[in-house]
Amino acid sequence: MDDDPPDRYVAGQPSGFFGWITTANRHPGVVSFLRRARRALPGDPDFGDPLSVSGVGGPRAAARAADRLLDRDVATREVSLGALQIWQALTERVSGRPANAEVTLVFTDLVGFSSWSLAAGDEATLRLLRRVAQLVEPPLLESGGQIVKRMGDGLMAVFADPLTAVAAVLQARDALKALEVDGYSPRMRVGIHTGRPQRIGSDWLGVDVNLAARVMQRATRGELLVSEATLSGVPAADLDRLGVTARKLRKQVFAPRQDGVPGDFVMYRLRTRRQLAGDTADGEALTGG
Repeated sequence: MDDDPPDRYVAGQPSGFFGWITTANRHPGVVSFLRRARRALPGDPDFGDPLSVSGVGGPRAAARAADRLLDRDVATREVSLGALQIWQALTERVSGRPANAEVTLVFTDLVGFSSWSLAAGDEATLRLLRRVAQLVEPPLLESGGQIVKRMGDGLMAVFADPLTAVAAVLQARDALKALEVDGYSPRMRVGIHTGRPQRIGSDWLGVDVNLAARVMQRATRGELLVSEATLSGVPAADLDRLGVTARKLRKQVFAPRQDGVPGDFVMYRLRTRRQLAGDTADGEALTGG
């Protein structure tokens, strides 16, 4: 009887058909070819990296599992991720949410929060943040907004259109008016900008996200600022229905220019009629949107 090992093994390594499969699976040329081929498929050709698979959803969860179980530079990993890439693309298409659609981005934070929390301590700070979330987030979510991330005393949210975002933010600000914790009555400043950011996993990235954050940074004393792109998407009749007036924000003549903001980028301050009655600022052009 022949005691030699089966033909498919040579010196502990698979040979024959199994050896060919193993060799092809790790062949750099095959892996490179499959990576190039993924760029012709629907969806994100880099689907599978940490950014693209963050968040919820079947394809993302499966991709996270594949990333843990499969070696990096093998053909089977690229084939698996390619299939998940198509699955994710079809999921987005069916839900009407293409990866690079126009959306309206909202950034918020609380005026004077850092100074107050330093004196108030962790327990009071946590109590405040929980109450703020309970009051602010429901109007945003009930309007169809998505809370992308929470950042201490602020958040980033995304909406399908400018009017919905503005109306939801106004409701959230109103809900916050009666809140007071340990002598602190939070005022929320808000920046809103409309554009076409890149959606990667559960996050949004790109120039338009940076611009939305810069709009919020220009808001002071609990103001609501919007970019010209957002204001142009809200009909004047809807502004009137919301009881809001838009005023063009003057350029800061002596202040340093904001990094990452184009020179022709225009912002508007949105104020309710009650706020406008007490507005003593001059030199700003009143517009109807």
